[in-house]
Amino acid sequence: MKSSDFGKVAVLMGGNSAEREVSLKSGHAVLNALIAQQIDAFAFDPAERPITDLLSLGVDRAFIVLHGRGGEDGAMQGALQSLNVPYTGSAVLGCALAMDKVRTKQIWQSLHLPVAPSIVIRVGSAQWDAAQILKQLGDKVIVKPALEGSSIGMSVASEAGELDAAIREALRYQSDVLVERWINGKEYTVALLNDEALPVIRLQTPHQFYDFSAKYQANDTQYHCPAGLSDEDEEYLRHLAVLAFSAIDGRGWGRIDAMRDDEGQWFLLEANAVPGMTEKSLVPMAAKQYGLSFEQLVWNILAQTLEQ
Repeated sequence: MKSSDFGKVAVLMGGNSAEREVSLKSGHAVLNALIAQQIDAFAFDPAERPITDLLSLGVDRAFIVLHGRGGEDGAMQGALQSLNVPYTGSAVLGCALAMDKVRTKQIWQSLHLPVAPSIVIRVGSAQWDAAQILKQLGDKVIVKPALEGSSIGMSVASEAGELDAAIREALRYQSDVLVERWINGKEYTVALLNDEALPVIRLQTPHQFYDFSAKYQANDTQYHCPAGLSDEDEEYLRHLAVLAFSAIDGRGWGRIDAMRDDEGQWFLLEANAVPGMTEKSLVPMAAKQYGLSFEQLVWNILAQTLEQ
């Protein structure tokens, strides 16, 4: 395979979501890696020009590095399919499901994959009983907007007033809200590439959880790869990640996040259809441990479009 086989490549980055700045960082990293391999690639920000411009520009394929709504939720994938432009990653269904934490969890539950107990507050709800929620789920919970990534809008609560404020804050993002039982334990992530799970990464942060600051700003977040698991546990988690990604029609590449509590029980957290590709991102880290440089990783992801 030669660089010229890809033709003209638009790297879609930026967009209008709450994750715009992270997307721009990811996008420029991908763009630089493609150009370094003599691929005819350029940046395309759909927040600044209509997606139909791809046709007049003579684009052959698109590398999607749009995070959040409008880029990771199936909308952009559907638009590209309508334009007959091949693109990286999961198709419309897989992206739409991965973006929706509530429906992802419902599918995993239906397949008896391990998830933490939770309840859903529907967007537009005006009433809920915070004290009853804590009684049902435990003394501590984590609150998540269903349709945001990068831990945006997430918070932890351990008393009714705190939970009430957390739910109201999450509802500001105009999506359903997932309230989950807090899991005491270690957090892990598994990158997926071409239907294969890459080495597991264990995340360690002094923050309450792996929040936006821990992901993109803090210097005290630690990443362990190898993750320190036994061979048996590593194999189990990688297999679980492949099952979880396949269950929501995930394709090409992505990431599954999970936790293991202090009793040794695994819990799936969420799926990522377009994971971050910044210098602090996890997929490039796992790929490096697997033996792939960042440039090789980007090449492999783009090569998937040749099969469409």
